[in-house]
This record gives sequence, structure tokens and C-alpha cells, in this order.
Amino acid sequence: MKKAVMYGAGNFGRGYLGQLFCESGYETVFIDVNPVIINKINADGGYPVYVAKNSEYSECRVDNICGIDGKDTDSIAEAVASADIAATAVGVNALRYIAEPFAAGIKLMFENHRKKPLNVLICENLSEADKYFSAMIKSHLSEEVGEYFDSHVGLVLTAVGRLVPETPKAILEKNPLAVCVEEYRELPVDKNAFKGTIPNIKHMIPCEPFGYYLSRKLYMNNMGHVMCAYLGYLRGYKYIWETLEDESVRTITRGALREVALALSKEYKTGVGELYEAADLLLERFSNKLLGDTVERVGRDTKRKLAENDRFVGAAILCQKHGVTPYCVCAGIAAGLMFDPAGDVYSTEVAERIKKFGLMPTLAQYCGIDAASELALAIRLIYEKLSSGSSICDVAEMLKKR
Repeated sequence: MKKAVMYGAGNFGRGYLGQLFCESGYETVFIDVNPVIINKINADGGYPVYVAKNSEYSECRVDNICGIDGKDTDSIAEAVASADIAATAVGVNALRYIAEPFAAGIKLMFENHRKKPLNVLICENLSEADKYFSAMIKSHLSEEVGEYFDSHVGLVLTAVGRLVPETPKAILEKNPLAVCVEEYRELPVDKNAFKGTIPNIKHMIPCEPFGYYLSRKLYMNNMGHVMCAYLGYLRGYKYIWETLEDESVRTITRGALREVALALSKEYKTGVGELYEAADLLLERFSNKLLGDTVERVGRDTKRKLAENDRFVGAAILCQKHGVTPYCVCAGIAAGLMFDPAGDVYSTEVAERIKKFGLMPTLAQYCGIDAASELALAIRLIYEKLSSGSSICDVAEMLKKR
């Protein structure tokens, strides 16, 4: 049986790639530092996936799996060196921790004189994650092995779009490996990044030019989802589906998606109608009550999500580039600067910075937005309205008139 290595056995790794690998006839080796998860994987050899469709779950099962402790470098190296396909879903901040054991696998491939290429699907929310991960891996390789890595290993960017929220407590109590997902499971990947023959993975779609799909995913899927969280937080909602039952939140989010859709259509010379339809589909998917995705989970870490090259500021800059004024995107940024749930240290860091130094210096430091720019002025206008007591409804009405 073909072997897949899945680096990261969290909800996303199990609920997205793990299912696709299983359906495509692979034995999947999960690597994770959570011993409870790894031990359970090895004990059970499979787990249930609950697909949220309409108002009920349909259950399927992922089998032919095993697990490796993320601290066991020798076992990781052997798994990587013998894999037919690999993937990462560990979170951007954890990539640096897996680079060295992954590099050990590349060294073993080299020592074994492996000729067959290894392709690695990079499922992380980071622009140019392939280059970032590549540099980290090569820092642990000699020049000779580094050249082998360049010619034999394909780091393939993906536009991950499936919603995989936290699994409800009642389901976890029955099985800690169980995961809940939405029905949507397409996985666009960078066609030109593969080394050798592109493997046949169900629902994996090799695309070119991939920049379009990556931008669409980051600036529409990711931005829209988090915008619901930021606006919903100000309205006191717990779940994402609740936020979209609020007409003011839906209006601003839909407006932001349309601003970005228009900019993307100009950037990539594609029809805007297709992108408007994609925006409406996203709102429908975000509204899935059965997923139970929370505002706090989706919104957390504003330090990263409001960064210059991430979903909000990147989208706003793209809009400006093509003459689209991103008022609704700016509303999302303003709301994000006010997002400060208990326990979210990275969001608290941003909020505390505003209290200590003010809005404009914070925009410059965390978002890379110059205080004199049109973006900064638009964000300040909306931020001041929200912080002085204006409601999201008032802001929505203001934005409608622009």
C-alpha cells in the first residue's frame, strides 16, 4: 500500500488530508507531539469523521493509520524517507520545530540513493510557506544534500478551504480522535511545484497560475471567516453562524468579499461574476450551524492575522492597487484591533499596544500601515466610531452610503 506522512494530527490533519489520503488508498502515518492522540491512533488504527450536511451529520471512517511521536526523530526520518507523499498541517509557528526532523528524513533519502521524488503538500496559512519551510530545512542540510533536496523534493503550496472547527464535546467524549468537518473538500494545489509525476489524490486539484487560487483563498476565505469573528465579537456572539444572522455583520462581510472579488478579477483578468458567486457560497458555508465554529477560535491571534502580508491588510492593498476603495475590509481591520478575548495573548498584545501608544503607532507596528495613508485614515474613522459607542449597525449604514 502507498504511504502518506501527515505531519500534524490535529483536527485539520485528521479531518482534511487524513480523509483524502485514506480515500485515495494510502496508509497514513501521523506525526504529532501530542502523546494522547498518537497513542490513540496506534491503538485504534482509525477514527470517525462527521460531515456536517444540512441539519445532520453523516459519518465516515478513516482507516489504515498509525502514529509517530513528534520527538522520535529516527522514526520520523524513516517514515519521511519511505513516503510516497507527505503533508504538513502544524500551524505556521510550528514549522520551525519540524524542520530538523524532516531534514533527517531527507538525509536518509539521500543516503538510500532514493531516485523517486517526494512531494510535500504545505497546508499552512502563510504566504510563501514553501520558501519559508525550505530555508529552514536546508539550514540542517549539507550543501550536497541540499542540492539533492532541491532536485528531489517538491514543496507544494495548497489553497486549503475546508472548514474544520473544534469537535463538539459530546462527540469527543465518545472518541477523542473524532473530527467534524463541512462537506466541501476540494484542495487546489500548485501544479508547477511538483517533482516528477503528480500523485492521484481524490479532490486534489492541480492548478495554474496558482497565485490566483492562493490569493482567493487568503483574501476571501480566510479574510471573510475572520471578519465574521471580529464583527461578531463586538456584537457579543459566540458562534460564527450567529454573526451571519445579524444583518449588519452580513452586510459588511459581504461588502468586503465583493471589494476583494473586484480587485482579484482585475489582478488576474478573470470574471468578477464567478468571484461574486464564490463570495455568496462562502457566506452560506460560514452559516452552517452544525459546525459550531466559535468566534474566539476563528478570530484568535490578531497579531498574525492583521499583519502586513496577511488576509486583511494584503486584501486592502490589493484593492487599492486596482482602484477599489476597501471600506468594508477596513471595517474588519478596525474591529480586529478591538478583538481581545480572555486567554488570547497575541490579540491582547495588540490591544494593549493601542492603549499604551495609540491607534496609529499600532497600525504601523503590527499592520505596516503608514499613519498618513488613506487606509490608516479609513481604519481610524471606523475604529473611533466603534470605540466611542457607535454600533456595527451604524457602521454598516455608513458604509452603504459610500
